[in-house]
Amino acid sequence: MTHVVIDGRAIGRVIELEIAEQVADFIQNNGRAPCLAAVLVGDDPASAVYVKNKHLACERVGIESKLHRLAGSTSEEELLDLIAMLNDDPAISGILVQLPLPSQIRSTYVLDAVHPLKDVDCFHPENVGLLTQGRPRYLPCTPHGCLQILHRTGLSVAGKHVAIVGRSDIVGRPLATLLSQKDSHLSPEICNATVTLLHSRSKNLAAMTREADVLIAAIGKPKFVTADMVKPGAIVIDVGINRLPEGLCGDVDFDSVAPISSYITPVPKGVGPLTITMLLQNTLAAARAQIGL
Repeated sequence: MTHVVIDGRAIGRVIELEIAEQVADFIQNNGRAPCLAAVLVGDDPASAVYVKNKHLACERVGIESKLHRLAGSTSEEELLDLIAMLNDDPAISGILVQLPLPSQIRSTYVLDAVHPLKDVDCFHPENVGLLTQGRPRYLPCTPHGCLQILHRTGLSVAGKHVAIVGRSDIVGRPLATLLSQKDSHLSPEICNATVTLLHSRSKNLAAMTREADVLIAAIGKPKFVTADMVKPGAIVIDVGINRLPEGLCGDVDFDSVAPISSYITPVPKGVGPLTITMLLQNTLAAARAQIGL
């Protein structure tokens, strides 16, 4: 079966050009650039790479970025004090707290402390609630990246069965919400799906994924989805990023699944680049929201 490998990096470049034009207009009309404040606690190498990539992406579109790097021994109170300072700073449009945080810091407390208007990751309960009601302030970055991949590739999920493997609050749950809603800012074809949310406790998981027209893997287990779990001709979106000794891989066993799929995203260069691109879009949206646009 002929399949198409979707180039997420190329899609991200196109959207970045669109964002760069919008940022230039914002600067011209308001006299300043949107600004993203990133908070990195500790010395996790992967987190440092992610923050660096986000900084470079900001530079490409004209968004300012500031990094607040804290020691791994930082207390929860110290981090909350920094978040409060960034909340009160009118020059800061968006706040990104890089996860994971050290064990002495409760992530939920910190993420809840970010002002909803500056919550560009869309983790705050207020923003999650708005998303659930179908009137989002911002869209969570990775789920939005998945929607953009479908939309920009000309694919439709309307009326189709979508199976999502993984129920995290970062990807699985919000993505299920977005795909099952009645309308989308992109197109009615990127919602109106019948969604099954699967996870580690789901019975007969492979039988259920084989029924899906669109299969989205976001379970955090390398090469978990194999060919026997995929309906021939299905669209396969791989959200996973796993580091193995031989390099990066996704949650999908690409070599076995690609030949029986119609469209598939690779790892790397699939969903990952879109996650950062959507963060840029949210930062611009946050800058607009804070001046009443």
